[in-house]
Amino acid sequence: MEESTSREKLLKKVRHALIYKTDNPFPRVDFESPVYKPLSDTSDVNFAQEFTKVGGVFIYCENEVEAVSALSALNTECEWHNIYCAEPEIQYLLTQAGVPFESDEESIQNVNVGITGCEFLVARLGSIMVSSKTSRRMNVYPEVHVVIAHSRQLVDDLKDAFAAVQNKYSGKLPSLLSVITGPSRTADIEKTLVMGAHGPRELFLLLVESSASDEEI
Repeated sequence: MEESTSREKLLKKVRHALIYKTDNPFPRVDFESPVYKPLSDTSDVNFAQEFTKVGGVFIYCENEVEAVSALSALNTECEWHNIYCAEPEIQYLLTQAGVPFESDEESIQNVNVGITGCEFLVARLGSIMVSSKTSRRMNVYPEVHVVIAHSRQLVDDLKDAFAAVQNKYSGKLPSLLSVITGPSRTADIEKTLVMGAHGPRELFLLLVESSASDEEI
């Protein structure tokens, strides 16, 4: 009797496939070899180049003293106001820089500048991996997102970032992981590029050179 429905025809094919398995047509495929070529530059240089290409502002700091100076200069030059920061280590840097900030979560939706840490920096893509434990929605609400990271947080590829975050949290991942590649932008409306459509229109990255005695931000 001929099958009367598409569902029955599909189930017959599935049963047939389970009974009469097909040999792997590509038995010699190497799934362990890297997909991409090795980076042509060091991780920090490659990250800076790719990050700048997608519209990010990259600032290198030899130490936290330079990071404090950079924050002070940016605050003055960009005339920042309504700044939000929830992370104690970064709050300390802002206090040293004389930059006023809010830390009350009730003020999140009204902030203009969010300053956070991150999980890792993906050198090949110029991307920043953030999580619910680091960004605290700062990659969504404010017009400006400032990320402060250490050079030890640089990894070559996205797979390395996922492996590193798994190791960092011993498999108990944060509830949200996001990868940011440049400021928020879209060209959905009349093919016109609009910055800040779904998040910050400006993205700054302060990369602080790590030392053996540094504590993680």
